[in-house]
Amino acid sequence: MSQDSTTPMKRTTPARILALVGLGGGLILLGVLALAYLLWSEAGASSVPGGYESAVPLAVDYPAPKLSLVDLDGQTVSLADYAGQVVLVNNWATWCPPCRAEMPILERYYQDHRKQKFAVIRIESGSPAETVAYEVEQSQLTFPIWLDPKIKAVAAFNNRSLPNSYVMDGDGQVRLAWTGPISRAMLEQYVTHLLEK
Repeated sequence: MSQDSTTPMKRTTPARILALVGLGGGLILLGVLALAYLLWSEAGASSVPGGYESAVPLAVDYPAPKLSLVDLDGQTVSLADYAGQVVLVNNWATWCPPCRAEMPILERYYQDHRKQKFAVIRIESGSPAETVAYEVEQSQLTFPIWLDPKIKAVAAFNNRSLPNSYVMDGDGQVRLAWTGPISRAMLEQYVTHLLEK
């Protein structure tokens, strides 16, 4: 009688099966969580509340327009008043949803960087002063708000899409131009290094 030379298979026990299923399930769960985190962090970098995608700025280089308007206190103000500072000029309107969505982002960025000779100026395009004042109070904005009943700023920057934003350096040169809302990640990526010079 010949003897079988094959090695007998190990018997799989229910405990071993459960351990393998648990290990496989854990690895799948880790993979799903890692993918969800990556998607969330990428979306956070480019999104603005309300589901709006952040605009990416264009690098530009031209002198800031000569622009004088009136602020919410009725005082005449001018871009020339901000010489020596990095300034983000933001054209917006109270009726514009993406303009409103980026308000808290601009406010937080301003609060975090205003001690670095940085200013945000939001220029409201066309609404009555009372409407603008109410919006500013509701949103608890602390940076300057200028009134633009004749839409001079939109014409000066030659951009009729709202919101639009421009960053001027301390020498009064416009360095960045956005059309559309801005995320915090875009501000950090493109503006923060200008404040460190």
